[in-house]
Amino acid sequence: MAETHKTDLLVIGGGPGGYTAAFRAADLGLQVTLVNADDNLGGTCLLRGCIPSKALLHVAELITEASEARTYGLTFGDPKIDLDALRGWKDNIITRLSTGLSGLVRQRKVTHLTGYAQFENSQSASISGDGDIDRVEFEHAIIATGSRPVVLPIFALDTPRILDSTTALDLDEIPKSLLVVGGGIIGLELGSVYAALGSAVTVVEMTDTLLPGTDPDLIKPLETRLRQAFSAIHTSTRVTHIEEVNTGIEVHWEGEESKTSEIFDRVLLCIGRRPNTDNIGLENTDIEPNDQGFIEVDSQMRTNDPRLFAIGDAVPGPGLAHKAAHEGKIAAEVLAGEPASFDALIPSVVYTDPEIAWVGLTETDAREQDRKVDIVRFPWAALGKAHAIGRIEGQTKLIVDPYTQRVLGMGIVGPHAGDLIAEGVLAIEMAAVAEDIAHTIHPHPSLAESIGIASEIHLGSATDVYMPKK
Repeated sequence: MAETHKTDLLVIGGGPGGYTAAFRAADLGLQVTLVNADDNLGGTCLLRGCIPSKALLHVAELITEASEARTYGLTFGDPKIDLDALRGWKDNIITRLSTGLSGLVRQRKVTHLTGYAQFENSQSASISGDGDIDRVEFEHAIIATGSRPVVLPIFALDTPRILDSTTALDLDEIPKSLLVVGGGIIGLELGSVYAALGSAVTVVEMTDTLLPGTDPDLIKPLETRLRQAFSAIHTSTRVTHIEEVNTGIEVHWEGEESKTSEIFDRVLLCIGRRPNTDNIGLENTDIEPNDQGFIEVDSQMRTNDPRLFAIGDAVPGPGLAHKAAHEGKIAAEVLAGEPASFDALIPSVVYTDPEIAWVGLTETDAREQDRKVDIVRFPWAALGKAHAIGRIEGQTKLIVDPYTQRVLGMGIVGPHAGDLIAEGVLAIEMAAVAEDIAHTIHPHPSLAESIGIASEIHLGSATDVYMPKK
């Protein structure tokens, strides 16, 4: 018999934001109920996003490194790809991590319900699922419902030849030709995977650059490498029509230097994501999403409904797992009476090869704001470790306030940029000046050393490069 369950806190969504909020709230003494549509916890990030894509990017990197090793005098044969084994390895990673989350649910005594939640009002929600509980009454709720890929009407064909960021990770086959529509982070990452596995990859991007909004000098080394790995990259190009034919998907596009049409085995859509805030009963609360479907919140993740909070992809801002997790902690701590608010930096990483990472103020931001800054660039062509691993195309970049000398931003392009950027996050959070970084001894030889040298360039004390006296 179905029953009503009462709880202090209802968390809707089991992704990085949702489970982090649930776990933190439980640690702070709240009775927590977590409702998740999937049988397994982890959300898009773990089940069909960040983790599986990074696992496959690691495989792509191994294939590429093996091919390039001939430069060092090592020659390997062509890789033999067992797609079933590769898929199984990827899925096993997901299973292990999701199983670990289930263990944390039990340890923290969080009530976990599988199903869909829909608000009846600001203090109760109906649950549609296979469990015994079909209704939850709560004091507060946190909306952590995530997002889903955008599908424009032009691409709405009922065919398995049209992929999105979820189905692309299923690896049901490696197509001979693949068109990636969208030159943003997801498109370039998944395009890199398929290119390494053997697909002829073409990218079409509407704007005049890959990774719109990213500093051009950070994009350049990546674009140079991708143009070698991909069959073609077309910017300032718009898809106008697609249709399924006997041999694949015929795609028509228009652009300055693009073909009018071409047939591809598969088409991968990476044109954005939209928040999952529809069909959860918000009309029965005081929340009114904006035109894009996002829920507006304050720095404590409060909505305009005093009992409801929202985090992650459901609220404005970049759709990043680490942002969602941090917001989840903030919401839980506020509910527990802690003095918490969201005022942290959000680093961004593109896990291609080379990786691109940035945090804080970018050169593009500074130019748009007409803000005076000092821009420091250190090319990895002068970095010993970069030569040792055969990757000298990288660059480390600092954005410094010319008056206070505070580090305002950092950008890195090169292998392991996503790991290296953590130093920039900490430096900006701690209000470090360039001298703080320059006087921090970085290990030699290392890629992290490039951050210290960039700071020395700004101070005029660098010895690894020659800087004429001003």
